[in-house]
Amino acid sequence: MLGLIAWVAGTIRNRRLQSKIKRGELDRMPEVRITDAECCGQHAICERDSLLAGVSTQIEYYDDEELDEFIGREANSYSEKETNRFREVLYSTMESEVAGWVRSLQLREIQLPESLKDEVFLIIEERRIT
Repeated sequence: MLGLIAWVAGTIRNRRLQSKIKRGELDRMPEVRITDAECCGQHAICERDSLLAGVSTQIEYYDDEELDEFIGREANSYSEKETNRFREVLYSTMESEVAGWVRSLQLREIQLPESLKDEVFLIIEERRIT
């Protein structure tokens, strides 16, 4: 799932950068910088917003303990009724907590249903843009 999110985010980023190059706002693609994996000095921000970095290794429950029954299930194996259980938790979670909730599912080895991935991605991206 994270791979899909990273691919979509990377594709969107590259398209935006290419359009800036065509408009003359940039002269070339920015270089990729390798950063130190150590503390950035803003733990609360990193843990809340970073899904890919995997900063947090502590499992936090979002009033969703019942989802533990799905540990080890494949993302494409959920019924509509099971998917709706995830959807209920998703939409009862504050926007600022969605990334943490997804991280919690990852740490618990629970795959998000395929049909919810786009919804989650849109919520996370909308929050980052605003």
